[in-house]
Amino acid sequence: MTFFDILSQLSQGIAYTVLVTLVCSATGVVVGLSIAGLRRLSIWGLRPALDAFTYVFRGVPVLVMLFLVYFGLPSIGITVSPLVAMVCSLGFIAGAYLSEVFRGALDSVDPAEILAAEAIGMSRWQILVYIELPQMVRFAVPGMVNEFTSVLKSSPFAYTVGIPEITKQAMTLTATTLRGIEVYLAVGILYFAIYRLFLFAIERIQNRYRVPGMA
Repeated sequence: MTFFDILSQLSQGIAYTVLVTLVCSATGVVVGLSIAGLRRLSIWGLRPALDAFTYVFRGVPVLVMLFLVYFGLPSIGITVSPLVAMVCSLGFIAGAYLSEVFRGALDSVDPAEILAAEAIGMSRWQILVYIELPQMVRFAVPGMVNEFTSVLKSSPFAYTVGIPEITKQAMTLTATTLRGIEVYLAVGILYFAIYRLFLFAIERIQNRYRVPGMA
């Protein structure tokens, strides 16, 4: 078996790796935006719950949360699929981190623009949707890219719940060939290739929506 044969066999897990990364990243964005937006709306009594969610999910390791969801919940009669378990662990953890990224980006919006919007009678919800969020997304791009990279690097945990992504394929291949160095070198190459393609896509989107005159 040549090195290219190893790459070919490992590539069978690429689709699962990309799927886990995209689904968990999308979940993180939705959760992070929801938390940051609700905080911005200053709904009475809600902030402590949002802070508790962020505090807990930023402090628990991904693997521990994954095992708690996938292996722990069945003990109380709740069974979830491997992908849902990844979403409820890695996706929610990414959301907790992204909520802080979005909070900082929202704080970067010029207060004068918010004041002007209030002066013309816009509601708090309208200000958030039409003034703050569009600018916040641009400010948050570097932090989002960093968190998406972390999600990709944490996606190998999916093998522990039976998702046949790249790492799972590598473990099987290593057991049958005993060529661990070559196999895991190929794994590193594939993950790096996925990362570069992902970064390229983000840069294209960023350039497409860049505001002239903004860094």
